[in-house]
Amino acid sequence: MLDHQHQGEMPYTSLIVKIGGVVFAIIVPYLIFSSFTSPIQDIPGPWLAKFTDLWRLMDFYSGTQIETQRRLHEKFGSAVRIGPNMVSLNDPALFKTTDFYKVNDAMQNGNRIQNVFSTRDKALHAKYMRPIHKLFSLHHILSQEHLFSRTLMQLCQHLEERFIDGENTGLTCDLAQWIEFYCWDVDGEVTFGQPMGFLKAGGDETGMIHASELSQRYFGIVGQMPWLDVWLGKNARCPIKFPTFARTAEYCAQRVAERQASSDKGPPIDFLDHYIEAKRLNPETVTDNEIIRYLMINILAGADTTAIVTKAIVYHVLSNPAVHSRLRDELDTANLSFPAIYNETKDLTYLDAVIREGMRIHPVLGGIVERVVPEGGLNLPDGRVIAPGVLVGMNPWLIHRNKEIYGQDSNAFRPERWLRHAFETQDDYQRRLRRMKDTDFSFGAGSRACMGKTFALVEIFKTVATLFHRYNVSLILPGSGSDD
Repeated sequence: MLDHQHQGEMPYTSLIVKIGGVVFAIIVPYLIFSSFTSPIQDIPGPWLAKFTDLWRLMDFYSGTQIETQRRLHEKFGSAVRIGPNMVSLNDPALFKTTDFYKVNDAMQNGNRIQNVFSTRDKALHAKYMRPIHKLFSLHHILSQEHLFSRTLMQLCQHLEERFIDGENTGLTCDLAQWIEFYCWDVDGEVTFGQPMGFLKAGGDETGMIHASELSQRYFGIVGQMPWLDVWLGKNARCPIKFPTFARTAEYCAQRVAERQASSDKGPPIDFLDHYIEAKRLNPETVTDNEIIRYLMINILAGADTTAIVTKAIVYHVLSNPAVHSRLRDELDTANLSFPAIYNETKDLTYLDAVIREGMRIHPVLGGIVERVVPEGGLNLPDGRVIAPGVLVGMNPWLIHRNKEIYGQDSNAFRPERWLRHAFETQDDYQRRLRRMKDTDFSFGAGSRACMGKTFALVEIFKTVATLFHRYNVSLILPGSGSDD
């Protein structure tokens, strides 16, 4: 005889099984039918990817997406199906942004805050950009160069006090960590008029950097199936708290409130001043939420990404003694200021080649940059046509290693590829250089290229030149027996 407890559980369990069976019976045939009627059914790729985007989500989660996509393109060619409506391409082109970027919206007081990175609407993007576009010009960035220089001097001061001078002489420095602290402090200095305090603390005491890293990781994974974000990160009722950009949004909102409440109404100095001024001049367009959007892009798209590129450049230079020596020779004869001034560095040929090669070999984005095929379709080199509405994308890590464009040694760090070869005519060199530059996805491409490109390049040129000119740095690998 069954007791009352089991009598209650049996129907409930049976109901779940029945519901699951019905869902399975509906979804599986739908997925199979969709795979055979898909406009990209002739594009080869992994079997599971025909039916669900879960395949690429799991691949991204495992951190193997770059190697996986490389192998798939070697096997199947320039076009590989990696989702029911998603094709990975190994040829550069320009496409419209997709819902992948919707995950990058932030939530503030329950409201979704889009920004100039996350919006997919071209008109809305132009609306966001118009009041602030001039702030990202080289002229304006150089007007703030003293703020970059002030933080760069602070970095050098901390390095010398903690690892070089006095009793600390000879201590090993985790330079990558200090470059990250520095990049965040530069962003704080230029955006809010004060550093964010990471250099002074010698660590991430506020947890801001760690929170950003977790949020970027979440963004990358869930961006493979963007609708999941509605039920996870953007769902206030979800019992599990997923990493979001809410902390950054709150931090920016606090800075806006403090600045607007301040009695100091002098001329604009930092980005926040200029954003508030943009609100005054464009009240119909720029709201307080708009200012928060602008500030979030400064922080999220500025600090971490610039740090990644700078650390990669330093690592590759130190890993190649010949490159290190040639770079030091050029910097030593350049009569640089301390810290280096951008206009002193921008025409240094080998420094420019080193930075370009660093951005090529280690692009910030490790995932596919997605676009939507426009009306008329996309013609592939072999004559196939990808239908309008299909998602396509390119992984900068693959594009930047295209042997037809960058040479058979495209997997190697070799700045000389950006210089004129002894056997080349000037015209041949310019054609080769233009082809490489046209395939450079370090900052995206076309109308949706990163608006902070000039900001980042000024910072990178100044930082790399100053560090390698001022210090004789050597690479110490873990387990080498040297002090930590």
